[in-house]
Amino acid sequence: MPADDLPIVLDRRGHEPLAVQVADALRNAAGSGALRVGDRLSSTRALAVRLGVSRTVTAAAYDQLLAEGWLAGKRGSGTFITAAPPIHRVRAHTSAVDEAGVGYRYAEQTRPAAGGGTAVRASSPVAASPESGLVDLTAGRPCLDVLDRAAWRRAWRAAADRPPARVVDYAGHPEFRRAVIDHLLRHRGLAARPDQLLATSGTTAGLDEVAATLPPGARVALEEPGYQRAAVTLEARGVRVVPAEVDSDGLRVDRLPSGLSAVYCTPAHQFPLGSRLSAGRRVALVERARAEGFLVLEDDYDGELRYDVAPLPLLAALDPDVVAYLGTSSKLLTPALGVGWLVAPPVLHARLLAARQRAAIRPSPAGQLVFTALAEYGDLARHLRRLRAELTERRQRVVEAITGTGAPVLGDAAGGHLRIGLPSARAEQAVIDGAALAGVLVPGLSEYHWGPARVFGVSVGYAGPTRGELDPAVAVVAEMVRRAWAQG
Repeated sequence: MPADDLPIVLDRRGHEPLAVQVADALRNAAGSGALRVGDRLSSTRALAVRLGVSRTVTAAAYDQLLAEGWLAGKRGSGTFITAAPPIHRVRAHTSAVDEAGVGYRYAEQTRPAAGGGTAVRASSPVAASPESGLVDLTAGRPCLDVLDRAAWRRAWRAAADRPPARVVDYAGHPEFRRAVIDHLLRHRGLAARPDQLLATSGTTAGLDEVAATLPPGARVALEEPGYQRAAVTLEARGVRVVPAEVDSDGLRVDRLPSGLSAVYCTPAHQFPLGSRLSAGRRVALVERARAEGFLVLEDDYDGELRYDVAPLPLLAALDPDVVAYLGTSSKLLTPALGVGWLVAPPVLHARLLAARQRAAIRPSPAGQLVFTALAEYGDLARHLRRLRAELTERRQRVVEAITGTGAPVLGDAAGGHLRIGLPSARAEQAVIDGAALAGVLVPGLSEYHWGPARVFGVSVGYAGPTRGELDPAVAVVAEMVRRAWAQG
């Protein structure tokens, strides 16, 4: 079907913005085969005329798809389809058994005992303690400056007003699960079902539960550089962590070894490099997972926080049968709330729930009820809008401070951190040491490797400091970076 003849129907009275509807229609056309890789799309002006909308609408739709990686623009030639999302046919699940025979390598293995025989090699970068006096620029800290304290108190009062539960729900409080399902649909485009979702105490806790279902010695690929706490968690369960190469387009799917039980990745905002997994690689990863029978562990630690385009589609939305999705409120609100969620394929969901029931373990419901109240009153959505605006401004201030130092500022306009490239391990250590002497803690990228470091630089987290702390701290880092690059 020619691209100009696509039947795009817009609901002008619906709640979805027209640009979102156009982007969805084009994405679905690529997934269904109506558009194919290499097809040239109409110009934004021509499509706007055909649909009877402003060019702003079609341009915004194209910008979103360009950012997601489904389209590419060629100067003087137009805009072309570069990748197509796979069609996911949802199967009816009537039990914990995968009736279609599509399972995972770990699904037929026995559950290992807690703890593993593998020595833990990785270690997580250490954040500054409140007593240290250092301004902490470690990535992953929440921005508490924009938290509405009145809304926070109101949510805690509402949680306390709920009657005590008469029975234990090991999957999580039902109202919390409904709130999370709505949150994921509105802010991450994931249509999760109640029987897929489990409350957790955070992404690491959820990962630990999944790791406990893997057989001893199972091989799990994990991005390097990557989230070291994930490596520690997996190895503590007796899992063999296999380093997986990443570059400016995220995980190198073509370099993954065979014989894996799972792949852990941060596709929306690779940690700590800050890149996104390209559309073609996202498709390749889920297709390879289905073909080879491994599970994809998608850590979406800050996926709601994009500033250039709408949040990127999830791997779990491409194929929820091979992806376990891990989310958290710690970057959105505070890790002290102890709230996260796991959207799991049916086989894995049943195993995790059964393990909780056997051990009588469940996440604390208090934080779940606070999150629920924030969502119900609309305070969570308002907080997200304030948070995106605040972090957009903060990121720009960091970029401006580093401009002129000679160092590249890398990473997508997303989340609460970016990275500054440095030429060597020696330069990286010089920046870290110099900043620490001036009262600023900034981690180096070497800390996120468990083999020899191959990417050098520092990761600057701009969400955690107060507004008054951020600019002076970044000025210190900028001066140290300038000196490092001047010395070569």
